[in-house]
This record gives sequence, structure tokens and C-alpha cells, in this order.
Amino acid sequence: MSDTNAIVPEDHGLEPGQDNIQFLGLDIHNPVFAISSVLTVAFVIVTLIFRDVAGDLLGGLRVWLTTTFDWVFMISANIFVLFCLALIVTPLGKVRIGGADAKPEYSYWGWFAMLFAAGMGIGLMFFGVLEPMNHFNYPPLGLAPPVVDGALVPEAVEEARRMGMAATIFHWGLHPWAIYAVVALSLAIASYNFGLPLSMRSAFYPIFGEHVRGWVGHVIDILAVFATLFGLATSLGFGASQALAGLNELYGVPNTDNMKILLIVGITAIALGSVLAGLDAGVKRLSEINMALAFLLLLTVIVLGPTLAIATGFFTNTVDYVRNLPALSNWIGREDSDFVHGWTTFYWAWWISWSPFVGMFIARVSRGRTVREFITCVLIIPTLASIIWMTTFGGTALSQFLVDGYTGVQETVVAYVPELSLFRMLDQLPLAAITAPLGIVVVILFFVTSSDSGSLVIDTITAGGKVDAPVAQRVFWCTFEGLIAIVLLLGGGLAALQASAIATGFPFAFLLLLMIYALLKGLRSESRSMATA
Repeated sequence: MSDTNAIVPEDHGLEPGQDNIQFLGLDIHNPVFAISSVLTVAFVIVTLIFRDVAGDLLGGLRVWLTTTFDWVFMISANIFVLFCLALIVTPLGKVRIGGADAKPEYSYWGWFAMLFAAGMGIGLMFFGVLEPMNHFNYPPLGLAPPVVDGALVPEAVEEARRMGMAATIFHWGLHPWAIYAVVALSLAIASYNFGLPLSMRSAFYPIFGEHVRGWVGHVIDILAVFATLFGLATSLGFGASQALAGLNELYGVPNTDNMKILLIVGITAIALGSVLAGLDAGVKRLSEINMALAFLLLLTVIVLGPTLAIATGFFTNTVDYVRNLPALSNWIGREDSDFVHGWTTFYWAWWISWSPFVGMFIARVSRGRTVREFITCVLIIPTLASIIWMTTFGGTALSQFLVDGYTGVQETVVAYVPELSLFRMLDQLPLAAITAPLGIVVVILFFVTSSDSGSLVIDTITAGGKVDAPVAQRVFWCTFEGLIAIVLLLGGGLAALQASAIATGFPFAFLLLLMIYALLKGLRSESRSMATA
């Protein structure tokens, strides 16, 4: 018995790579590749020529977007969380990605390693120590600061410490992973259940039908390319700054713009090798090595740091996060505008700009999972992992300050030299001569895994959904990811990186809200098909 309401592409259309043009060894999906590549090259050239002007424009754009449209980001992120939680408990959770008989292609360990390394690896390394200490110093929601004129205010310390951890987890917990889950699930259902290419436009087929083959689809894919490029560039810029700061701290390597350029070029070259090796031989293997080393660093800090405080802190921080989640998610009547605009709005825009990359990458490796299993694993488990990470690294830094009287991290954060915070914390632990170099290696590997997996995703989009596009295209996108990170660092530093993520995340937020409706239609169609099979 057939379901007349099922979503079936006409003639099983939209074949991957259809309407592509072969040119100079490239497999071009006209006009997505042409427009995206030309605008990318133009951006790099213009930004290099007018560095100061570009820096000023990006800085002003960031302030305008975060103060004027903070409500757009806040409302959108809240909707994504509520939608994902609803999917877990509704009958739609029984739908299986790829059909009723589909089997998972990867083990849980391989799957977790790839989605987590791609999702937010560099960010955890960069902000894991910085953010808890920053929010302790300047607690949100109107709490009294615990340090005044360099002296601790005892009655404010405990509340500020707990809020500092809760606010940090807020930015790395349910909200970012809900954004990724919506995109990933939409793409996975479109590709593996409806037989559409693995491209952003396919997620909107339940709404636009065959129109996604035309300019509607072209615009969606082009926006996805730029959101991915600039979201990645932000992470790569953070990673390069932190890795170079660590090399300067440990080995006296000059922390200059030229060295940042050399570092990005070198790491991009390594990423190219991984990209050329392919998903299984390169990206998957490197992701697993990366996660193993990150876990080793995490375990080392737990053992050498305040072990009992970390163990108990996981539970208290989780409770504090859940308890403060409604207040932190609210955008109305907030007095802590610096926190909302400088942190939360930036993060939500960054995660949204990351979402085409992370979502498509997760979709590629998630065939065979049920919707309920998918959402639970992509939403809940990474959130718990983020709590463990932030509790370990941020909790250790706070313990060093409050219990041991060590001010190295606190002073670094107050002076806002963010890239040094991790190494100042590791410096106080035993075996610092081993853990600090390990931290640099993990940062670099997260850099590489983000770059190589991001290149594969952009390559897939611009090739019309083909997952085996020519090598030359992978090289092009991997190279220009590094170049964009370089020009943004030179044209305005970390502020320019943040501005680029916000600028691309803003228009994409509206697309993701529309994607929820498309996903709901698609899942209902699949659920009806299962019931009548």
C-alpha cells in the first residue's frame, strides 16, 4: 500500500552531480562553484589590500548585529533546543535514517570521535580555561563581582564560581548541539531516505520541491558555502593564535603575524594530506587519533589537578546549568548586555555558521541510526562531554586561583590574552613539560580535523552533492579556508574572526528555522510510509 503524501523526488531526480560542468579537471555545479569561488577569491584579495578598512568594517558590523538582532539569535537557538527535545519523545523518533533496514556504517566510538572533533574541538581548547574564569570575574545575570580592586569578596565568591561554570556550559551544551542536530538530521533524511544529493538545498525539498534544482537551491548552497567558510575561519584563527601562543610560551617562538601565517600554512598543508586520503583513510583516522590525545590530556588534568573537586563539580555544574538555563536563555530585560552581546550572541551566530559544515559532516556518517538515537547521541552525549571538559579545565583554573592562590590564569583573563589561559593553567600542574606540549599538539590536530572535514563538506556542496568530487576542488577549498583565516587575522585579529562568523550566521538563522518545518514534513512522510508498509 503506497502513501500518497510521501515526499518522493520526481523521477528520483536531483541526482548527485547532475548539471555539473567538467572544466580543467574540476566538477563544477553551475553556478554554485563559480559564484562561491569567485567571491571567495575576491574577498581574500580585497581584504589583503584594504586591511585596516576591513578590520574597522568587520568590528562595526559585529557590534551592530549583536546589539540590534540579539533577539533573532536567542529565539532561534531556543527553538532548536525545544524542537530536538520534542523529537526524542514523539513517535517520529522511530524513523530510521536510510530506511527501516539501514545499518550503521561506523561504531559508536568512531561516530562520536568524528562528530565531536568536527563539532567544537578547537573551541573547547581555546575557551575551556578562559571562559569559566572570565564569567567568574564578571558573572552574568547581575551577580556581584567576586574580585574588587584585586581583592576577593568572600560572600560573592561561591555564587560567582557556580555561575561562571553554568554560563560556560550554557554556551557549549544543548544549544549548539541542537543547531547541529537540526541541520544534520535534515540532510541525512533528505539524502538517505529520499535519495537526494547530500547538499543543503536537499533539506528544503519537502517545502520547495523541484524548485530546489533552480536558483532557490543555488542561493541556499551559496549561503551554506560562505557560512561554512567563515565559521571555519573563525575556529582556525582561534586555533592558530592559541598554538602559536603555546609555542611562544614554551619555546620562545616569536608570536608575530608572520609566524601566524606560517603556522596556518603549515597546518593547512597537513590538512590537505588528510583531505587527499579521503574520509575513512584520512579524516576518520585523524579524528580518532585526535580524540584519543584529547582524552589523554583530559585524563591527565583530572589526575594531576583537583580530582575530587572535578568529580563533584561535574554533578553540581550540571545542576547549576539546568537551574540557570531558563534565565540565561531569556533575552528580555537583561542588564548584563556585555555577556549577552559579547558572548551568547556571538556563540549562537558562530554555531549557526558552523552548522552547514558540522551538520553535513555528521549526516555523512550517521546512516542507520533512528531519529531518537541520533538526537540523543548528537544532543545529550556531547553536552555531557562538554560539561566534563569545562569542569576539568575551567574548574582546575578556578581551584588554582581560589584554593592555591595562583593568579596566573586570572591575570591573563583580566588582561584578556585569551590564547595563553590554557598554558598558564597547565604550567601549575605537575608534568607541565609534558602536558603543555601535548596541549599544543591537540590544538593543532583539532585545527587539521576541522579544516579537512570542512573542505570535504564545502567540496560536496559546490559539486552538487557528489561525495567523490575531483581532488583539485578539495585542494582549492582547503587552501582558501586557510587564506581566509589569515586575512581575517591580519585584518582585525580575533574581533574580525568573530565578526565574520556573526555576519554569515545571521542570514543563515532564518534558513535553519525554515529547515525545521521542512524536516517535520519529511519525518511525517517517512513515519506514514513506515505505518503503511
